[in-house]
Amino acid sequence: MCDPHLHALQSSPARASQRARLPWSGERGGRVIVRSRRARTCAVALGSVLFLTTACSFGPPDPDVAGEPPNLPKPSAAATASAQEQQEVAVTVLAKGLEVPWGMAFLPDGSALVTERDTARILQVGPETDGDSLKVTEVQRLSEVTAGGDGGLLGIAVSPKYATDKTVFVYYSTTKDNRVAKLTLKGKPQPILTGIPHATDVNGGQLAFGPDGFLYVTTGDATNGVQAQDPKSLGGKILRITADGKPATGNPVKTSPVWSSGHRDVQGLAWDSGKRLYASESDQSRTSELNVIVKGKNYGWAAVEGAGSDTKYTNPLVSWPNAESNCSGVAVMERIIATACRDGQQLWMLNVTGNGTLLGQPQALLKGEFGRLRALAAAPDGSLWVATSNQEEGATPDPEDDRILRLVLSGGGAGRS
Repeated sequence: MCDPHLHALQSSPARASQRARLPWSGERGGRVIVRSRRARTCAVALGSVLFLTTACSFGPPDPDVAGEPPNLPKPSAAATASAQEQQEVAVTVLAKGLEVPWGMAFLPDGSALVTERDTARILQVGPETDGDSLKVTEVQRLSEVTAGGDGGLLGIAVSPKYATDKTVFVYYSTTKDNRVAKLTLKGKPQPILTGIPHATDVNGGQLAFGPDGFLYVTTGDATNGVQAQDPKSLGGKILRITADGKPATGNPVKTSPVWSSGHRDVQGLAWDSGKRLYASESDQSRTSELNVIVKGKNYGWAAVEGAGSDTKYTNPLVSWPNAESNCSGVAVMERIIATACRDGQQLWMLNVTGNGTLLGQPQALLKGEFGRLRALAAAPDGSLWVATSNQEEGATPDPEDDRILRLVLSGGGAGRS
C-alpha cells in the first residue's frame, strides 16, 4: 500500500528513499518515475507532494546482480491507462562515504575508476560487492596533486588499448599549473601536457577519449576570461591530443592542441552515436550551457554567454540560469543527453533528433533528492552512474555522502530494463 505519511518526504534527509514523478519529453512522452531499491512510498510530484490513496501500481524492483540492469517489474493490472505513457527509473546506491568524487571511467571488467578531488585518491568501485553495495578499493593516492578550491585530482580516462597497455590518464592541479599525466595503476604519473592555467577556481579538468582515438582535455580560464579568447593560451579551451600529449592530427592549427575555444569551465564531455561531441559549460556569470562542440569553433566566453547574435560565436544547444544548473558530467544514452548539475541539484535530460538538434524541452530528474551532482558516465551495461558532490564547501551532506548512484530506465534499449 502507499505510505499515508508521504508528506514527510519533503523534509526528510533520506533523499535516497523517494519515488518521484517528473515531467518527461522522451520519445514515448509521458512521465518518469524514480524508484529507489529501498523505497516503500509510491510517488512524489516535482515541486509538490502527490498524495495517493490507492494501491501502488508498481512493486519494488527485483534484486539485481551487480553490473547488470535490475529486472524492473511491469505495471500491474491495477495500473491506469496513463501508466503506459510512463517510464520508470530505478535508482540504486552503489557506493557511499566518498569525498567529492570528480572523475569516473570504466575498466574492461565493468568496474569504475573514480577520482576524489580533495584527497587525491584513485578509487576502484566494483566489480565485487561489499554487502549491499559495490566494493570500494583505494588504488593509490597521488602525492603530486595540490588540492584547493575546485582544483585537485580531477578527470580520469582509461586508454582505449587498456587491455594491452594498462594505461590511465589523469588531470590534476599542482602549485603552479594544471596538467595531464599518464600512468599504470599504482605507478608514478608521467606528465604529458603541462602549463595549463591554474587558479583557486575554474580549472576545467575533464578527460575523455573520442571515437577518433584521441584524448580530449577540458580546461578552465582560471578566472581570467581573456585566456579563453587567446589562441596561445591553453586556458578556456577543449584540447585534442595524442596519448603522448602532442597535438592530434587534424587539429585546427597543426602545431596546437586547441580543438575549440571561448570556454569558461568545461567539466563534462560525451559523444553520441553520430560522433557529435556534447560539452557542459559552467561557472559563467549568469548562465550555464550545454554545447555541441565543432572543430575550430569559438563558444563566446567571455564576450558572450548563452545565446548571442554575433555570428563569430557558436550558440549553445541550450542554456539555463546558474541556480538551475552549473552542470559538470555529461553522458549520452541513445538520443538522450544527460548532464549532472551542482547548483541545480538535478540531472537535466534532453532529447535530441538524429541530427543532434533539441527535441522538446529539457526536463529535470532527481531534483533536490540527492543534493549536488557532479560526475556522470554511461556504464558499459547501458546504465548511468552519477556521483554526488556534497562533501564540499557550501553543500549539505547526507550521512552517506558522497555517493555513487546507478540509474536504469525501463522500456527497453540501452540503459533500460
